[in-house]
Amino acid sequence: MVKACLKTVLTLFFISLGFIQSGYSQTAYFIDGYHGGIWGHYPDWNTRFMEEQLKSHPDWKINLEIEPVTWADAMIKDSAAYNSLRDFFKDQSSKSERIEYVNPDYAQSYLFNIEGESIIKQFEYGIKTVKQHFPEAKFPVYSSEEPCFTSALPQILLSFGFKYASLKNPNTCWGGYTTAHGGEIVNWIGPDGSKIIASPRYAVEALQPGSTWQTIASNNSTAYINACFAAGIQHPIGMTLQDAGWKNGPIIEKGIGYQPTQTTTWADYFENIAIKATNDNWKFTQEDVLVSLVWGSQILQQIAQEVRVAENKLIRSEKLAAMANVYNGVDFPQSDFDAAWKPLLLSQHHDCWIVPYNTSKGNSWADKVTGWTGISDHIADSVVKADVIKMEQGESGAGNYIRIYNTLGVQRNEIASVVVPSSWDGRSIILQDKNGKIISTQLIKDTTGTLRLLFNANVPSVGYNTYRVKFMQTRTASNIKVSVLNNGNYKLENDLYIIILDPRKGGIIKSLIAKSLNNKEFVSPESSGLNELRGNFYDNGGLHSSSEKPAKISITENGPVQSRVEIKGTISGSPFTQWITLKKGQRRIDFQVKIDWKGSAGIGEGTPQGSYKTAAYHKAFYNDKQKLLVLFPLNLKSQHVYKNAPFDVLKSRLDNTFFNSWDSIKNNVILNWVDVTDNAGKYGLALITDHTSNYTHGKDFPLGLTLAYSGVGLWGRDYKITGPTNVHYALVPHAGKWDKSKIWTEGTKWNEPLIAASSQIEPQENAWQKSMLSINSTGYEITSLKTENNDLIIRVFNAEGNAAPVKMTFDGLADHADLVELSGQVKRKITLHRNSDGKTTFLLSMPRFGLNTIKLYAVKAN
Repeated sequence: MVKACLKTVLTLFFISLGFIQSGYSQTAYFIDGYHGGIWGHYPDWNTRFMEEQLKSHPDWKINLEIEPVTWADAMIKDSAAYNSLRDFFKDQSSKSERIEYVNPDYAQSYLFNIEGESIIKQFEYGIKTVKQHFPEAKFPVYSSEEPCFTSALPQILLSFGFKYASLKNPNTCWGGYTTAHGGEIVNWIGPDGSKIIASPRYAVEALQPGSTWQTIASNNSTAYINACFAAGIQHPIGMTLQDAGWKNGPIIEKGIGYQPTQTTTWADYFENIAIKATNDNWKFTQEDVLVSLVWGSQILQQIAQEVRVAENKLIRSEKLAAMANVYNGVDFPQSDFDAAWKPLLLSQHHDCWIVPYNTSKGNSWADKVTGWTGISDHIADSVVKADVIKMEQGESGAGNYIRIYNTLGVQRNEIASVVVPSSWDGRSIILQDKNGKIISTQLIKDTTGTLRLLFNANVPSVGYNTYRVKFMQTRTASNIKVSVLNNGNYKLENDLYIIILDPRKGGIIKSLIAKSLNNKEFVSPESSGLNELRGNFYDNGGLHSSSEKPAKISITENGPVQSRVEIKGTISGSPFTQWITLKKGQRRIDFQVKIDWKGSAGIGEGTPQGSYKTAAYHKAFYNDKQKLLVLFPLNLKSQHVYKNAPFDVLKSRLDNTFFNSWDSIKNNVILNWVDVTDNAGKYGLALITDHTSNYTHGKDFPLGLTLAYSGVGLWGRDYKITGPTNVHYALVPHAGKWDKSKIWTEGTKWNEPLIAASSQIEPQENAWQKSMLSINSTGYEITSLKTENNDLIIRVFNAEGNAAPVKMTFDGLADHADLVELSGQVKRKITLHRNSDGKTTFLLSMPRFGLNTIKLYAVKAN
């Protein structure tokens, strides 16, 4: 008995070392296939190569992650091979299929770094494009070669008809990987409670020693498979999606890796091989997507800003076009939106973000992003201009009436801005609403010299309000004050805040008091102040701060609606300008910083020239403490961090955001906002940014936003500074946690500002104010709105509410309504109630972070 036990122990020991195989030739499995496309990498011969390899290896099965637009090119360049590949797709039974499309995403996006609606569009346009070439293609499993994952994927995938997912990316971990967790399968639980069966990166799937791009599952090594068997994984599986252009054919052949290994498709694996159920319910959060892009580099920063601008414009313009269609019968320009979304989706391609310098000079990924987002911006702007003018039934310009549009699903009372003729400069103006209520205004010139009229607008959800322009003899008194104190500090004050700036310390914020929050002071008393720029300039003496030298502070605006100060200082010899803006009644404090660099300063930890090693675990760009940061030391004890992600908000479990090695990557990504609260959840402060980047925070390190990194990045590329750095961000002091204080809604207001147009036409009596859609609860976001023929399609996200039913109201009639999946399939019927005022109401219920799409048929507005 003792000998038998000893033999078992020794066997397991040697198995774990990979010296012998376990399971007496127990079968292992492998996912082989191809990744790439005409934008990433796809040689003209690749279609024929795949087709020939499938024919010459009748037991070989492949999984495809090929950019869907590739096939239109392949059809022209090698029609015979293209048609042969189509034949392989015709048999889609999981047992006999030879080929499976595992990622129909239009442009192979990382997903964690873009807005939720962009993720939906990636799958929507991608699936449609694949189906045009392979009508029989099915999409039961999602899998990716790169770390293209985000926490909200379960409900999105299920709604598109997926049944399973893989959380592995064993052979391409340059930009990151997922947390190692669990065994053969897990129930991947999304933030809304959705559950999808997934193959995780197993707890025993270690990172490959001597590599910074692979795990041990990339080639089904004997050690890996034996470790799986020893851990109780009955049907272990490894994976490599080869780059298109590799001439390997089957990677796992006899004599290579563990034997016997059988290649399979993901669908075959889940349906016919893997265990059928598990009790491992894994609440996979965004912090389980471990990513390490070159955050702070100017090229990546500009890509992220361009993508964010285009996303916001397109989503907003679709909503406006839907309003124009419903209220005025203006054709919904679907073909224009198709032409705008597709280049935007390409700008979200993972290669844009991880290899922005690649391809030829003048045609790099970064250059492509500028061109692609430029197309999207132009189309979105054109649609808004055309549809708003048509809704006004007159040309915009020097009108006597101003109409403000709100594309969000919440009523808004905030500052709006409209361009007015230069002849109005210096005149006293008020506005009046339909009932004659007087609205104070302020004229300013923006950074381009354009004259704008600012005023506080009250606009209903998904609707508009109209104001009459009146020229007056006297000016409106200001309730926002900017003054210079006796000690030389500057004081900004409005109805919500008192801010003290110290010009001797580079314009740093010495005090930030929230008047409406019991005069709470938000600046940590142990710190030098908020809004300091600080970083390591490794070519110029090391650590430098904006507080080292005095700054010049100027009052650029000081009126009844808005006040702004301009701070001019220097950091490490380069001049910077900061603008701080306070608006009447607005919780958000707006900031902008522009740094006019003198040359390409080296910023960050620094890597000696020629010392970069691909396989070295330590990389200089991992070290966020040394990057140029804007810092916010807060007067909040025992801090907790919350941050948003696509269709999700999570409480961070990180003690700090810092790492310096490839094997200890953390997710410190800021998508839209990060919120810091005290331990009791009594007070907090949210940081909102204009682009996806990363943030800093720790028990002994303040909240910070990365502004700049300059030095060696991935593959030894020199990430240089080539022009000014220009970043917008905002602070929102608040009471309570993020949901109680409506921080998600603040973020959507930042993304979709009010839109203004002027007209000479006086509105009809019933057309001064309209609300096309409203919800009788806060915390719900209408993320998408479009029309299709005469039907209205509404997507609603429950960001801050509970699961209790809410009432939604449409300003008109509909024949009937359905709750539909993202795939277009009807989920269930919706009961409509027609009110005596000609409006239609219906009930909607979804969990927090739930997403529903409603289709109202044959709509007719009031």
